[in-house]
Amino acid sequence: MSSLKPFSKLPGLNTANILLVESEEQFQQSLADALVEETSVTVNVRLAKSLPLPLENEESRPRIDLVVFIINLTSELSFQSADASLKYLDPGYFLGKVCFLVTNARNASVPTERLDTVRKLAASLHCPLLFAEDQTPDGVTNATERLLTILKVAAGLVPLATALYLSNLTQCTVPLDIDQPSFD
Repeated sequence: MSSLKPFSKLPGLNTANILLVESEEQFQQSLADALVEETSVTVNVRLAKSLPLPLENEESRPRIDLVVFIINLTSELSFQSADASLKYLDPGYFLGKVCFLVTNARNASVPTERLDTVRKLAASLHCPLLFAEDQTPDGVTNATERLLTILKVAAGLVPLATALYLSNLTQCTVPLDIDQPSFD
């Protein structure tokens, strides 16, 4: 089991490859189906429950342009799986080729500490943090559009834009007072 490296293979012409990592696979399949419907470029979607990826297919596996960690806030296991998988990514991925997609952030039963933890993780890695509604078709469509925008830049399909530049514009920031106790 080795780490995933962003520049170990050559890119495909008008092709973008995305890896969706979700431990529970609830939102992953519907998002993958929507991503494949893109017509302006060829989008190849790979699905994984966690990293590292198996070594068997390593030589035939295409270059992964964007890794998306899908975190369901109602599940502590979802966050733990994403956090544990991060160590199997080459540091080069954190130059604009990783993002976090959070679902169920509006759920009243989600502890605010869990959302704060995800925000701190994304901010510490300088990665974009996206929120998505996974229960409705419109939510899936909106998440797909956002991911396609980031994917096209990460794959080098947008002239005069780089993944690192986009990452600097969209990175998650944590307010200075997030560690301060609230007096509510």
